[in-house]
Amino acid sequence: MNEIVALAVHDLERKDGIYQIKAATKTLPVTETTQRVVDELNDLYNRRASKSYGKFTAAEGYPTQEQIRDYIGDPRKDFLRLTTRMMETLRQQAQARTASTGGHVLFEHFRRDQKDFLLVAIVSDKLSAILKAQDEMEDVKHLDLEGFRFAGRINLTAWAAGAERYISFLKGKGDVSEYFRLFLGCDSVVEARVDTSNLVTALKEFVTAEKMSEKDGNEFLARAKAICERSSNKREELEFEALANELLPNDPKRLTDHLGDTDRALSDRFVPDKRSLASLVRFKGGTKQWKVEFDRDAVSSRAVIYDPEANTITLTGLPDDLISQLQFEGLGHG
Repeated sequence: MNEIVALAVHDLERKDGIYQIKAATKTLPVTETTQRVVDELNDLYNRRASKSYGKFTAAEGYPTQEQIRDYIGDPRKDFLRLTTRMMETLRQQAQARTASTGGHVLFEHFRRDQKDFLLVAIVSDKLSAILKAQDEMEDVKHLDLEGFRFAGRINLTAWAAGAERYISFLKGKGDVSEYFRLFLGCDSVVEARVDTSNLVTALKEFVTAEKMSEKDGNEFLARAKAICERSSNKREELEFEALANELLPNDPKRLTDHLGDTDRALSDRFVPDKRSLASLVRFKGGTKQWKVEFDRDAVSSRAVIYDPEANTITLTGLPDDLISQLQFEGLGHG
């Protein structure tokens, strides 16, 4: 449940190449309608796979960080003042790059799971129709929530706690979203090893969530590893949309929704770390006395037998050289 703390909508208008602000004079009240819009927009944003993650830049000339800091430290919590100031920053960045046609700029300060967030999204109108009577239709405009291309979210709680990555934003195609990143004042933080490990975990969780059979799950993860390794070998960025289209051509949205979950903080488009991909198809572990490593297929073929009740692993089909070593040492006879 998203608890709305404050909500405001301003307009960014573009006319003859010039961006202008049509500022709101008051914040929006919390109603059933505004609650539905906030919930739907957050759900849509959460499921977008093409996001990047980062933190506020330390460079000068990016005022959004200080504007938000002032708002948090203000006992009055003047959200209208904050969003009006942020709109001027947005206008300047849009004007410098003429990258957007403008639209309604939604600012949401909301709370979920005891964490505070600030989400900014540019939403346009969409034309549709209503049936007034059996023989009469009328045009009507409504917010095109599903069509937004520019949005970003700041985890205010994580920022205050000193987290490494607490800002996310939609990447879009090419550098079309660059002005929005600069508006937020965000430095992208790409950690190939961490991002790859997180992707591996997400793919395994997807196999579990989809209730795939052992055979199907193994094949899915093996194909995922092959695709990721291909990107790694070519030093090409991995795109989640392309990954999903190749892994689940009949219904890629199931996977992109899973990978796009904002709580996972999975950055789209990074070069996978090849070493971190091994755990997609391999298990390994050990103690001070022994180490073991085997592929998933070994469990399916019963070359490795795992007994979850006894919490034991049995290895079968031992190689001749290992058997010879054990026999030479006279081990295993008590």
